[in-house]
Amino acid sequence: MRQRSLIAITAALAAGALTLTACGSRDDDGGSDSGNGGGGGTTVVIGVDAPLTGDLSALGLGIKNSVDLAAKTANKDKHVEGITFKVEALDDQGQPSVGQQNASQFVANDEVLGVVGPLNSSVGESMQQVFESGNMALVSPANTGPSLTQGPDWRTEKKRPFKTYFRTATTDAIQGPFAAQYVFNDFKKTKAFVIDDKKTYGAGLAGTFTDEFKKLGGKVVGTEHINPDTKDFSAVATKVKNSGADVVYYGGEYPQAGPLSKQIKGTGAKIPLVGGDGIYSADFIKLAGAGGTGDLATSIGAPVEELPSAKEFVANYEAGGYKEPFEAYGGYSYDSAWAIIEAVKTVVEKNDGKLPDDARGQVVEAMQNVSFDGATGKVSFDEFGDATNKQLTVYAVENGDWKAVKSGTYTG
Repeated sequence: MRQRSLIAITAALAAGALTLTACGSRDDDGGSDSGNGGGGGTTVVIGVDAPLTGDLSALGLGIKNSVDLAAKTANKDKHVEGITFKVEALDDQGQPSVGQQNASQFVANDEVLGVVGPLNSSVGESMQQVFESGNMALVSPANTGPSLTQGPDWRTEKKRPFKTYFRTATTDAIQGPFAAQYVFNDFKKTKAFVIDDKKTYGAGLAGTFTDEFKKLGGKVVGTEHINPDTKDFSAVATKVKNSGADVVYYGGEYPQAGPLSKQIKGTGAKIPLVGGDGIYSADFIKLAGAGGTGDLATSIGAPVEELPSAKEFVANYEAGGYKEPFEAYGGYSYDSAWAIIEAVKTVVEKNDGKLPDDARGQVVEAMQNVSFDGATGKVSFDEFGDATNKQLTVYAVENGDWKAVKSGTYTG
């Protein structure tokens, strides 16, 4: 049943099969001209916050480009009469302090009515209060830390901390246990060595995996925290080899996961590495090398290229001439931008075709009730601002590519 995979599609893009067109070009500050053909009249800016440089830029540029495509499509179709959408992107470098500064910059710009991003949950944490104070919607296509929407005590009492924060990504409260069920029940691994990078996303994901794995009857034979600023994991790799583990679970992102996998195999231990959506990137496969065959990753949603609803997005992205692939979060970034666009449309139509003075606050209110068929399926938000789409997919590295091996939802 294998169809052409996301990586196959994006590899063609990355190989230079398409050239960057003028209407999708980046300007000096990371922003973009989202094309002509809009409704004219009033300009509404959709902000993008993501790592546009550095180790995680492959994912960040995919986010930025997908938002740009959504804005261009809305303008071309005159989806909101009288409104022209423009995208302005800021580089957070994957750093919470920079993300917080970017949030303040977006709030200070009166034309910005909503922001898509960030990639990292730790960056999202640093931005939430700024957007709450500015009464502006922040919609993340990638944050998966449960506390962002359900509060620090989400395991025992779920309480939404910020009304302005939404996401189209499924949380780690679901992703970690989903991975544990696959590893134990389908992959038939019973002894796990669990490693994380000590960051909000990685530590949280490792924690929810561990809880479920133990509940199923699996044994955690070792744990370790790594420094994400280094690429030498030889000491940890030796511990893994000597632990008796038959699987490694890593909570973190691909810049560290790839070398970690390679160095574990380099000890002679044929132990697969499993991670979350943070390692689901073509760059992980490059970094892990040939020994990465058989490694696994879970990622949010169903495979985008296999969804009938995503065909138009994939085709338009190819036609758009973006030089970078849309990567793991492209479809979710596109849908996050469309959620803002749909909320703006609701606000404008309620106000006789014009933006009201308190447009930001009204966009936040309209966002809560947004519901539409997006590239990734049905897009709507629950009472916490979480995506109502809870589907996940397990991918395996096979023949230098990611292959979907199982899709479903966590059954807790």
